[in-house]
Amino acid sequence: MRVNNPTGTSPLAPVRGAPAAAEAAGAAEAAPAALQSGVLGPAMQALRDMPEIDEARVAQLREAYQRGELKFDASKLAALIQRYHGDGR
Repeated sequence: MRVNNPTGTSPLAPVRGAPAAAEAAGAAEAAPAALQSGVLGPAMQALRDMPEIDEARVAQLREAYQRGELKFDASKLAALIQRYHGDGR
């Protein structure tokens, strides 16, 4: 089967509105910059400077748990998770 296109035309029309999409992306990138206030900027930098995981604190808690100084309550943990995520009701 052959599809005939008139001479000099494209089978696909150019996408209109692409500049608007580019402008929206630029506005989205500018929004986080607007949040960089005198208070938020230093707080965000302090958060970036913190280690992902405090290995010393994890070791400290692990040792306390192994010595029996730290109790684990599975039902309390489940209730906290359910409260945080909602119980679906």
